[in-house]
Amino acid sequence: MLNQSINKQTMSKIVTLLLLTLVSIVVNAQQQLNTAVQVVVDTNNASAATQTRIDSLNDQTDELTAKYRNVLNEIESLREYNKQLEAVVNDQRAQIVSIEQQMTSLEQTNRGVVPMIIEMIDSLGQLVEADIPFLKEERLDRVAELEGMIGSQAYTTSELYRKVTEAYGIELDYGSTVESYQDALPNGKEVDFLRVGRTTLIYQTLNQEVSGWWNSSTGQFEELDKRYNAEIKEAIRIAKKQASPDLTGLPVFAADNAGGQ
Repeated sequence: MLNQSINKQTMSKIVTLLLLTLVSIVVNAQQQLNTAVQVVVDTNNASAATQTRIDSLNDQTDELTAKYRNVLNEIESLREYNKQLEAVVNDQRAQIVSIEQQMTSLEQTNRGVVPMIIEMIDSLGQLVEADIPFLKEERLDRVAELEGMIGSQAYTTSELYRKVTEAYGIELDYGSTVESYQDALPNGKEVDFLRVGRTTLIYQTLNQEVSGWWNSSTGQFEELDKRYNAEIKEAIRIAKKQASPDLTGLPVFAADNAGGQ
């Protein structure tokens, strides 16, 4: 009987020990499972965040690519415009040279040259009106002066066409020069203007706090983001010969997106 009692107690302890061991194994297994599940969850969250960043970078890349292509298209359009303008001026000069060579008498020359000069003056006025509005009053005054010379007896035909070709030469030179001058915006506010060729017209207030540009697409002056102020200020100083020439920091704007800065 004693042996049976001892055996029962022993078996009970063994069973208890086995149960405890089994419980411990189950608990450990559950903890390991929870840890594995959390790792999977964390990994999925990290993957989702990474994919979101990738998608965002792709969107930014597409946007920058589109802006870059727009800028290239605008530059190409401006180049074509300059070529056409130069061709017109060269053609007019060629016509004048031809007329000079054919001069046999003042009367014959007047009959052929004067109508052409009148047409050239009209074309010059149209050019100024259609161009970006730099020094517009000065340029229109030059056209008005030529128009006044047409009906004046104080000028010979040769003097008249020389004045006209000089005016065309001035307009042609605008395409390859940079200058800064002070003038008023349409609202009357005095600003510093910066002209780069005949493709870009930028302004900055005299306190350098506000900058803008002429948007040929809208036909209006539009403000630029303040981040351009420093570059524009420096470019104006260069154009005024107050600093060494270096326009590398000056922004180039596309008519479709420059306003968005």
